[in-house]
Amino acid sequence: MTAGFALFDTAVGRCGIAWGADGAVTSVRLPDLSDDATAESLARGGAVESAPPPEVERIVAAITDLVSGTNLDDDLAWVPLDMHGLTDFQRAVYDATRRIPPGSTRTYGEIATEIGLPGSARAVGRALGENPFPPVVPCHRVTAAGGRAGGFSAGGGVETKMRMLATERAVLGLW
Repeated sequence: MTAGFALFDTAVGRCGIAWGADGAVTSVRLPDLSDDATAESLARGGAVESAPPPEVERIVAAITDLVSGTNLDDDLAWVPLDMHGLTDFQRAVYDATRRIPPGSTRTYGEIATEIGLPGSARAVGRALGENPFPPVVPCHRVTAAGGRAGGFSAGGGVETKMRMLATERAVLGLW
């Protein structure tokens, strides 16, 4: 298998995925401003656009089902991620975030406490803002304190976050 990337359609728009030679996902992109912007971002690691191998097709199908709300039982925790180049802090934040099931939310502060660094909610927010794997690392499920939505760095910003939470039936109580 060679490193590659592909674009695919979802309920929130055209997304993209990149994978390494070992089949681990190196990046997932929610819709950018254009397909070209998404492709450019995915190609940064040297991946070339190509048809996904069967293992990656399975991941694409699972992401598509989750984002559309047709399979909220799959939390995508089985998806292999290539976390090379990430800090230990980012890995800890992403691992904790991956444990949030569809339909649930946690706050930035709760994630900080879970990883043993209470008081680092802003750092958790920054790490999630740099998340290279949404929605496999479901940063949309992490909200601000006091029932506020918090930020979202993917295309469409907080509106996309709220749409994804609504699809998962988790939006109640956020405002």
